[in-house]
Amino acid sequence: MSTQVHASIDEATVRQISEELDEPEWLLETRLDALSALDDIEFPDVIQTPGRTWTNLEELDYESLVDPLEAAEEKDQVGPEEIDVLPFAEAIETHGDLLEEYFGSIVDPESNYLTALSTALFTTGTVVYVPEGVDAEDVTIRTTMNSRSLFNYTLVVAEESSSVTILERQESGEESVAPEAQRNEGGETAGVDGNRYYSGITEIAAHENSYVQFGNLQDLDETTYVYSLREADIDTYATVNWIECNVGSHLSKASVESHLNGDSSESKIVGAFYGHNDQHFDIDARVWHNAEHTTADLVTRGVIDDVARSVYEGVQHVGSEAWDTSSYQRENTLMLSDESEADASPKLIINNHDTEASHSATVGQVSATDMFYMTSRGLSDRLARNMLVEGFYVPVFEEIEVEELREDLRSRIQDRLQARE
Repeated sequence: MSTQVHASIDEATVRQISEELDEPEWLLETRLDALSALDDIEFPDVIQTPGRTWTNLEELDYESLVDPLEAAEEKDQVGPEEIDVLPFAEAIETHGDLLEEYFGSIVDPESNYLTALSTALFTTGTVVYVPEGVDAEDVTIRTTMNSRSLFNYTLVVAEESSSVTILERQESGEESVAPEAQRNEGGETAGVDGNRYYSGITEIAAHENSYVQFGNLQDLDETTYVYSLREADIDTYATVNWIECNVGSHLSKASVESHLNGDSSESKIVGAFYGHNDQHFDIDARVWHNAEHTTADLVTRGVIDDVARSVYEGVQHVGSEAWDTSSYQRENTLMLSDESEADASPKLIINNHDTEASHSATVGQVSATDMFYMTSRGLSDRLARNMLVEGFYVPVFEEIEVEELREDLRSRIQDRLQARE
């Protein structure tokens, strides 16, 4: 494996990125270590289910997808005055010690090939710092991608007895066009030609008795390949709740992990996705019970249509010292066409007998009995199906406490259903 995934990506490229962001020496060294590690580390694990191998990201053409020196985006970062919501470059100046302590402490930069690539090449990001005892809401981070590739980083640090609610979005700006598309008067192709690549890494440090709710809506255009990894270190009596919604991209591998490292810590991972056309979603939810009296709840629902594909992997890992653990997982996928493909791979790994844990997963089509019941009462096939699909998502909607995210997701689902005919 070569560190040169693209002819222009080498040590000079990494040094140029770091210099333009005016980064300290420790961060440059972290980038260079990640670049060097590309020679030795593997791509993310490929999920295998009976008769099927899913989402081998090693096969992507990174040479054509990755162009970090041309990265371009618009970013809105808004939060209340009591906390700091800063662009990464500004946070380096004002919170340098904080970054040095936490950057790469939760998501190991060398976890796999794509985390190392992102660490070496990221050009944009957000740092959210919530001081001790502060309660904050309405933190919004919106990233609009205007280039062929974009590597994004988010760090959240919630100090003791603080709370924060964050809504993050990714969407496409300049429209992607095929290389042979009509050119403008200057002879240049309008928009970004060909496919795109987006990488997002999120780290959350939730200190004692803190509460973090992190909602994400990925709505990038369907020329984009997406790799995202979000992890949280959750201390004693702390809670981190994730809401992971995926409706955009051509292919997404989205992983969310909670590390329950403190006594009586808690986490909930709520996921929703809707795939159509030839979209491909690989959704992973994992929780690691490493301390006593910890609680986790994993809830995911998704719909796929046309020739779309989805796979879900959920992991509940209970450590040998995790006494009095409660861990629950349920995943349901609804297929709207005979040509779509879906699978699920829930896993329980239990190393402590003082545990209450369960998992379930279902994959199926719209119930013919339900359709008959509704159409026999005068509803059209289309309206009946749409009502059943919206009703299918209700358990997820009920878990999403952020109203704006809940309504945005509901609207995107309704748009998909209306466009289906």
